[in-house]
Amino acid sequence: MREIVAVLDFGSQYAQLIARRIRELGVYCEIVMHDISAEELGAMHTKALVLSGGPASVLEENHPDMDPRIFEMGLPMLGICYGMQLIGAMLGGTVESAHGREYGPAAIDIDSPSGLFEGLPKRLDVWMSHGDHVTKAPKGFTTLAHTPQVIAAMGDADRRIYGVQFHPEVVHTPKGAEILKNFLFSIAGCAGGWTMANFIEESVARIRSTVGTDHVICGLSGGVDSSVTAALLHKAIGSQMTAIFVDNGLLRAGEVDEIRHMFTQEYPLNLDIVNAREQFLFNLKGIIEPEAKRKSIGKTYIDVFYGEAERIGGAKFLAQGTLYPDIIESRSAKGGPSATIKSHHNVGGLPKDLKFELIEPLKELFKDEVRVLGRELGLPESLLNRQPFPGPGMGVRILGEVTKENLAILQEADKRVQEEIRTYDGYKDIWQSFAVLLPVKSVGVMGDERTYANVVAIRAVHSVDGMTADWVKLPYDVLARISSRIINEVKGVNRVVYDISSKPPSTIEWE
Repeated sequence: MREIVAVLDFGSQYAQLIARRIRELGVYCEIVMHDISAEELGAMHTKALVLSGGPASVLEENHPDMDPRIFEMGLPMLGICYGMQLIGAMLGGTVESAHGREYGPAAIDIDSPSGLFEGLPKRLDVWMSHGDHVTKAPKGFTTLAHTPQVIAAMGDADRRIYGVQFHPEVVHTPKGAEILKNFLFSIAGCAGGWTMANFIEESVARIRSTVGTDHVICGLSGGVDSSVTAALLHKAIGSQMTAIFVDNGLLRAGEVDEIRHMFTQEYPLNLDIVNAREQFLFNLKGIIEPEAKRKSIGKTYIDVFYGEAERIGGAKFLAQGTLYPDIIESRSAKGGPSATIKSHHNVGGLPKDLKFELIEPLKELFKDEVRVLGRELGLPESLLNRQPFPGPGMGVRILGEVTKENLAILQEADKRVQEEIRTYDGYKDIWQSFAVLLPVKSVGVMGDERTYANVVAIRAVHSVDGMTADWVKLPYDVLARISSRIINEVKGVNRVVYDISSKPPSTIEWE
């Protein structure tokens, strides 16, 4: 049987990131609810456990807990942040409030270089994000690493139970993969060997079993996620799937022609293109609040899909390119206690009375994993290397009401951003770059005359998975060309600003 590492989800925004890091190391991983029973874990034939972080405090009443009998199962266990604190509290240690959150980069000193920290330097850079910390380790545990403020890691080698106060799963902990590798292979004894090819095989079998002889419509945005979803469905059920590309009027300049060429010439699919520009704009009229926009866009998509399903003779299923970052920012993927960041049009924006059954084969993958999957399926690099584009499109890049006039300004401004960024030597290292139309106007001088016109913000970020990101230090000459072109070539704009915010605390998109 395939070995499984289970991640107990205590509401961390990074729970799936932990699972993804483990899969990168060749070990299959699943996220389960934090209150899963010992019997259920036993039935899964779990090889090891990882306890995620979370927004709660073990010092609060009714905090997310776990079945205490799990400690009696003899499973190797790694607690991360909240997970470490829970282990400490449940096994007789002491957890206290730090009276102020420790957030961001930190350096830890290693006290025990074996086991969890085997082969690593004596001082490590890590990423902290916690309010509580373990001040006294439980009986049988030793301190494995520390900072001047906290116990950074603890472990009971005999019971193979460990805890780290930092987050090894994020890219801001440079040696995090090595720490997880030590836990999986040296401590837990995993064999590894799980690959993306395994994922394709399992997904194809699951799709065929689910769909049977019915028909599926696939919402195709032309982005990497929905395109890989369509390719996976095409491999599984062929002509039983119709890919629906909706021209919602919120797309990048030239997008419709690119998609038509891609999926009729380079990678032919059963494709329908639907012009629904007026319908989307009408439904967005007067809406300013971001959540309301996303929900309106999501509902309009569904209305279009209903119409197309009827036109092709009926479809029981709707397939979407939903990824885990979409889900974890909209709701907890497994019903856990994670906080909602924003509703995505294809997750939180779906109507409760949806007439389709959903198929979301990528919902536990991250963007870079999806690109690997796309290569396995034979999709062209020109598609797989496209920057992410949000399903709601320009609708969430116009701060304020979405109108034809605002759309025209933003599409033209964004076109200049894309053209200039593509000529930049560091383009391949940029995760996402785009323009945002702000809901303010500013005074300017153009041709010796006073202007009072729109402000456009430029956003460019580096990221690996979309869960964390840092702003790109674009050269001044690149920024100058972008600014000059937008101000001189796009009517209605007289000021350009650059967004220098990271994620967290900001999100990549502005809405």
